[in-house]
Amino acid sequence: MHISEGVLPAWEIAVGWGFSSLGLIWGLRKLEGEKLVLTALLTSLFFVASLIHVPVGISSAHLIFNGFLGLLLCETVFPAIFVGLLLQAILFQFGGLLVLGVNTFNMAFPALLSCLIFRKWIPSEGIKFYAGAFLSAFVAIFGSGLLISLELSLIGERFLTDAGLILLIHLPIATVEGIIYIFLLRFIKKVYPTILEDRE
Repeated sequence: MHISEGVLPAWEIAVGWGFSSLGLIWGLRKLEGEKLVLTALLTSLFFVASLIHVPVGISSAHLIFNGFLGLLLCETVFPAIFVGLLLQAILFQFGGLLVLGVNTFNMAFPALLSCLIFRKWIPSEGIKFYAGAFLSAFVAIFGSGLLISLELSLIGERFLTDAGLILLIHLPIATVEGIIYIFLLRFIKKVYPTILEDRE
């Protein structure tokens, strides 16, 4: 899910940093108290879950959990994913520092959309809960793949194959994560239901 250094033109890198900066500013303003602790914990989950990479052209595929972070963190998902990607870039050379803004936006923005669309579904019971848990993974992961594919397509025809492959490979990943989310969220609802309460 990371775009590597040297692939994107300067204008796409600049746009990515611009959008990510807005998300970071918004998220950091909400980062206090219990939300700070939860964000740190889920940043660790994101960091560990995405360490195992399967190369896909000039990118890679792996478990992401950005939709899960989005459901629990909402606006603070931007700082969480930024820190996770920063550590991966520094420690393991995944992605890179120049493209950190683009990669952050690619993973955090669809995660935020999952929160805005599906968070209110999770406290429900029955089909609405299952649909919200599963679709939050699908929207977040497929949305990230779609953004990467779009960015690669804008470069030129030489990356169209990679763009299509990245989009395709993330469909089974979204399905697997959707199933995992169902079990994780059911557990959270039993042991710590207040974590899903809306907070201003």
